[in-house]
Amino acid sequence: MDRSSLLATFLVGLLLVIAGCAGLGDTTTTAAPTDTEPSTTTTLSPTDTDPTPTAAHSPTDTESTTTTTAPTANGTLEVHAINVGQSTSTLIISPTGETMLIDSGDFTDDGEYVLQYLQRHNITRIDHFVVTHADADHIGGNAAIINYYETEANGIGAIYDPGIAASTQTYEEYLDAVETHNVILYETRDGDSIPFDGVDLQVMGPPEPYIDNEARNENSIVLKLTYGETSFLLPGDGEADQERYLVENYGSQLQSTILLAGHHGSASSSNPAFLDAVQPKVAIISSAYDSRYDHPNTETLERLASRSITTYWTATHGGMVFRSDGQTVTVRTQQAAPTKPLELREGDPIAPGATQPLETRARFTGSGQSQPTTPVATDGGTTDTSPSLSLADVNADAAGDDRSNLNDEYVVLRNDGQTAIDISGWTVADKAGHSYTVPKGVTLEEGSTITIHTGSGQNTATDLYWNAGSPIWNNGGDTVIVTTADGERVLSETYT
Repeated sequence: MDRSSLLATFLVGLLLVIAGCAGLGDTTTTAAPTDTEPSTTTTLSPTDTDPTPTAAHSPTDTESTTTTTAPTANGTLEVHAINVGQSTSTLIISPTGETMLIDSGDFTDDGEYVLQYLQRHNITRIDHFVVTHADADHIGGNAAIINYYETEANGIGAIYDPGIAASTQTYEEYLDAVETHNVILYETRDGDSIPFDGVDLQVMGPPEPYIDNEARNENSIVLKLTYGETSFLLPGDGEADQERYLVENYGSQLQSTILLAGHHGSASSSNPAFLDAVQPKVAIISSAYDSRYDHPNTETLERLASRSITTYWTATHGGMVFRSDGQTVTVRTQQAAPTKPLELREGDPIAPGATQPLETRARFTGSGQSQPTTPVATDGGTTDTSPSLSLADVNADAAGDDRSNLNDEYVVLRNDGQTAIDISGWTVADKAGHSYTVPKGVTLEEGSTITIHTGSGQNTATDLYWNAGSPIWNNGGDTVIVTTADGERVLSETYT
């Protein structure tokens, strides 16, 4: 296929079959796929009636990013590992606010957890939607997300797909949604380009020609994101043969700060040679607490443990955000839990879709250091002495007329750490860029809160006043962003 052309994808004569990671399937199907199952994806040349992709969505064979110098870090890159149970979904937000969604969770919940997460974080548009492969636990929410963003939000810029079909109802619904809404769809392979503002993004897989008779796992889209001195490797459900391909063709280029462990931590992925090439400081495993496939597999955990790789598991840590400033990666999770690989199962489970706030657990440097800058405690928490700030409350809708009752519009910050925090010079801002700077001499004691009112008044140890002339916080939802005097973002929480 000509990957530089616009793909129009149609479903022809598909059977309803069981599909998914290691047999994880769509229970509405009736027959099993075979290795000889033909792909039903076709390529058409763009016509005058086709949607024309913009330059930002026009991957070409000549635009490979493998030799591109990483842009200078300016801002913050966020990688969100969404807790979706026995499946995977990742949200990435570039330093300039461009968004990328990778996979959409399992077919059994029809994308509910992912869609709720995106709405809570006020993601009104998906600029890039990457479908690593067509298994039902990775595309379960594709149709629902496409339908929602194309009818109730600001749309989807483009979809990137490896081009290998699955004979399942879930896959059929996904392609129906693409066709119904005329969304741009690209077949994407090793060396293609997905421009992502402010970040060097490499597509490392699948290769051309496909490997292993077009096995879907082994031909997952593989992405590496580099931002300053930090990097993230996301290999989909790639197993031994794709990992071998990556090691042979990329070698030391695979080295990354953070690795999303392939295939939910199964024994067929995260093989020794691959881990030795990647040399991650942190591994992320996305699977259910009581996975019927024994994810993460003990063999995989032993490989991670032997290399002292700090490991986070969505089943016990919940949703998590890895925030990079180009020098360090800050890890925030919903729940404290063990991070030593062989102790992961000692953590308490946390349900998919849980909404408790994130807390800072550790920081990792992008280079020159293989352990957390803040050691993990034996109880699964952390001895991190960095600021541990949370959003305790938001009252965006003041009583009566908001404009005449500005002091009843406020946000409340809480110090969840074990030491006092000097917040002098810190800024509190909304998503639109309205900003308030905390005056000198303000300290937030351990366990205490401070309320920042939008209106005017006399500052005290517990109440501060923005002195704004009009409302700041949107009644229908907004994001509270807190940044230290040194420019480090320590809080970014969205309310609805």
